[in-house]
Amino acid sequence: MKEVKMNAPALPLTISFQGDASLGAVRNALRAHGTRQLLIRYDGQLIQGGYHVTEVKAGSFVTLDCGGNPDAWQETILQVEDLPASAEKPEHMEVGKFLAILGKVAERVSLQEDGRLTFEVGPPGRPMQVFDVEAIRIESTRVVIELGPRPAICKPRHRAEQEAAKGNACCTPQSGCC
Repeated sequence: MKEVKMNAPALPLTISFQGDASLGAVRNALRAHGTRQLLIRYDGQLIQGGYHVTEVKAGSFVTLDCGGNPDAWQETILQVEDLPASAEKPEHMEVGKFLAILGKVAERVSLQEDGRLTFEVGPPGRPMQVFDVEAIRIESTRVVIELGPRPAICKPRHRAEQEAAKGNACCTPQSGCC
């Protein structure tokens, strides 16, 4: 009997993102899975089957942090309303439909593939919450985008802590650079 080698990855497969996930990285991770259902996990729960992408925003931000340092970046913000399944929409949307929505928006709005991707998610009548993409989990019949909370940070202190961890402690939280 001849041995057959398969090149398909074993499922489930988790793609983790270090730092900020970009729109392009998420789209690339989803592209090969068009017929699977797309679920979103946020705040410890799975999104309901009738969820709706209500808005896609292309943002360009120019900021000044608390240490007087300027910063600038591009961001795509997906606003998602968490709705229950209905008779017209009994299941979660497929990955292909989600990608088609992003494609349709990209025809009219300049979305930066290398820009940060942010999700704003919430049920009707409640404030939406801001999330970052932490991972994408590919399963046999579905794909789950795992969202994590976006914390507020003091960028100068955060940079100083990163430098101190590398052994470059020229600026520490105690040095007054914040």
